Amino acid sequence: MFRKLHEPTQTVTIHIGDVAVTAEAGETLAAVLLRQAEPWARVSPVSGAPRAPFCMMGVCFECLAEIEGLGAVQACLVQVSEGMRVRRLAERRELAQEVGS
Repeated sequence: MFRKLHEPTQTVTIHIGDVAVTAEAGETLAAVLLRQAEPWARVSPVSGAPRAPFCMMGVCFECLAEIEGLGAVQACLVQVSEGMRVRRLAERRELAQEVGS
């Protein structure tokens, strides 16, 4: 769907799930996701439909992903770095309930 308009001067390798992906150093993770064959970052907790980055400025929360083990991070606000590990949020997350409340 999307492609780079220029050749990157410096590249890094990140992992989206088990797939190694080449990205330009300093670009946002959301921009990298949009260039993938499957551009989604998370699924809707209501319908389970895939959701992809939309606003690219931290307002809509459609680009939430697990980044470096931290769940529900806005991918549009995070720059990629060498070896970064990303996991799409493919299932509904449940909040832990406190016992005795």
